[in-house]
Amino acid sequence: MNHPVRPDAGRRALLWLAAGLLSACATPRLVTPGEASWSGRLALQVDSNPPQSYSAGFDLHGSPQAGELQLTSPLGNTLATVQWAPGGAELRQGDQVTRRATLDDLTTDLGGTPLPVAALFAWLRGQALDVGGWQADLSRQHEGRVTARRTQPLPSAELRIVFQP
Repeated sequence: MNHPVRPDAGRRALLWLAAGLLSACATPRLVTPGEASWSGRLALQVDSNPPQSYSAGFDLHGSPQAGELQLTSPLGNTLATVQWAPGGAELRQGDQVTRRATLDDLTTDLGGTPLPVAALFAWLRGQALDVGGWQADLSRQHEGRVTARRTQPLPSAELRIVFQP
């Protein structure tokens, strides 16, 4: 059953989703052929009015075509889980579930713009790729630090990731 997305809840979910998907620059562990897994910590700052800041742990598994992202609190509690596959995408927050036909549809519905999933997985593999208003700085990846910035659409945002290289 699809539940309507409240504007405030949708924005918050999109920010968590963006933070998690963009945090995908940690060193991968191969799970199954063609599927990788990343874990780490992230901090997202959004230059909205008022400014918003978030931090979370993440576990990301899969590929641009099918995968799962789990965001956790500092105490290890699950904040949200996003799953996507060719048949659709869903966001779970507690007992609330939002489903859409694609991950782009889900992220667009929640925040007005799709996230560049293919680019995220390129960044995961250390390949710099600028797309859709986002730019990843991988210059300190070998030190366990990555930054991604969104300039368009507004509000701008900065994602900082710290991980074990």
